[in-house]
Amino acid sequence: MTADRPSRSSSLTAAVVAAGGLGRRMKRRQPKQYLHVEGAPLLVHTLRALLASGRVHLVVVAVPEAWRATTRRLLQRHGLSSVVDVVAGGAERQESVWRALQAVPERARWVAVHDAVRPFITGELIGRVLAAARRNGAAICALPVRETVKRVNGHTVAATLDREGLWLVQTPQVFRRSLLWEAHEKARRDGFVGTDDAVLVERLGARVDVVLGLRENIKLTTPEDLALARLWLARSGRLSP
Repeated sequence: MTADRPSRSSSLTAAVVAAGGLGRRMKRRQPKQYLHVEGAPLLVHTLRALLASGRVHLVVVAVPEAWRATTRRLLQRHGLSSVVDVVAGGAERQESVWRALQAVPERARWVAVHDAVRPFITGELIGRVLAAARRNGAAICALPVRETVKRVNGHTVAATLDREGLWLVQTPQVFRRSLLWEAHEKARRDGFVGTDDAVLVERLGARVDVVLGLRENIKLTTPEDLALARLWLARSGRLSP
């Protein structure tokens, strides 16, 4: 599998895939990104979706150090080794993204950060986030909260929150490479650890635009999520090799 080459007039876009976690909530011996679904590991499905979009031209994936060699063999087996680089991830997601970002070629002006276990992305979604980022430098995809939101202490309701303006954030998140680099450098200097890359950019005072995400763009975290993914794939045949 090869990625489409960007035209001379377009800016090259790289994807950074955070795959450094061990996925203990999945209750499996191997990290969740390596679990097989429809003939290939989840990580491979995600990489295929990114590259098939036509918007991403190369990928750097950060994986657990002990899984680097295995990952390279997987990429070779599935025809992805020519467009996917592999680096060792860190103890935290943020560190994994930072390490992968350092391996992104300088000629890449835009970086899309994506979770390894969100294989249900589409080229259309990637395109919309990328287009929004190109206007102001940074963009994310998210879904507005529809349910009532309560803060709970133990098993007791402590407060009911106003859901107006609350959104559930997904990936990909797209940034101008120089902006994302600056945001990570500042976070490292400050000892700040965020739950996503957008919050690091927000700390610079930079604008982050939001586009509507996809309901199916879930992060596969639990055994129930994996069962749901298998059901979707069985019904649609999507992502099958």
